[in-house]
Amino acid sequence: MFLAHHPGAPARTVTAAADAAGAAWLDLLDPTPDEEALAAQITGQRIPTRAQLDEIESSSRLFMEDDAVYLSTPLVRKTPDDFFVSPVGFVLMHEQILTIRFTGFSAFDVVARQVAGQTAPLSANEAGIMLLEAIVDRLADILEHLGQALDGMSKDVFQSEAPGQAQAGTLLRNMLRRVGRSGDLGSSVRDSLLGLERISIFLGENKRHDLSERLQARLGTVGRDIRSLNDFVSQTANKVQFLLDATLGFISIEQNNGMKILTVVSFIGVAPTLVAGIYGMNFHDIPELNWKYGYWYSLALMAATVVLPLLWFWRRGWLGK
Repeated sequence: MFLAHHPGAPARTVTAAADAAGAAWLDLLDPTPDEEALAAQITGQRIPTRAQLDEIESSSRLFMEDDAVYLSTPLVRKTPDDFFVSPVGFVLMHEQILTIRFTGFSAFDVVARQVAGQTAPLSANEAGIMLLEAIVDRLADILEHLGQALDGMSKDVFQSEAPGQAQAGTLLRNMLRRVGRSGDLGSSVRDSLLGLERISIFLGENKRHDLSERLQARLGTVGRDIRSLNDFVSQTANKVQFLLDATLGFISIEQNNGMKILTVVSFIGVAPTLVAGIYGMNFHDIPELNWKYGYWYSLALMAATVVLPLLWFWRRGWLGK
């Protein structure tokens, strides 16, 4: 999809160069080869491929070519059930900014509505700043939800009543998966913030696309917001590691409880087995062999060798968690 955004008008699908006339923001969304060729014709610039946008070197993400600034960064898209990362590219020119993305991002939809609702002229630099502001705001929302989710996991780990032995293993495995996914999300957001921070610094230092004082101030605010979010991500990473260690600790406790039960069972089974073995040898000179109460005596002795160790374990608290 190839869209052109004009102030005071809804987004327009670009099928010819005339559709993009006067648009400060051109948006390629999962473009076809024909749409990429049309965008290159309209802008006069090379359109980076997805493989090029996926490159991680700073020199491949931030550079100038033919008087245009090429920028790219990975961005997180959060859905109700999952999240994934997709690259986004920006080609900033004097009169227009071209964005290249391969999936929908809510931040772009927000800026599209803002552009459609304003009547003042829109410059390419201002459109770029608006996109950065919306993206950072969306990442902040993701981190807020992540923090709330981690708080809920913390309560589940430390404040919930202990489940039964049969349920503990399943609950702890599920908790381990939830904590791990939260850690992955936090790491992906950190990568996005790192890319955005580099973009904001690069734009602030770029001399060919000088920003007005008002846009410089907005770009400075974006940079400060990114740094504050980076601090929050670091705090979140520490909490994820803490919950991960705590969950693994509870799993270890459950394993120890299982081993403790097996140890008790094996221990209390040794003595009665020994008694049964002795009186099962059937030697002629065994005193209790011809005794009237020998059978009941051996059963009582076997029961005593089971009950007495159990009482001892119970007194020491080894039979409870």
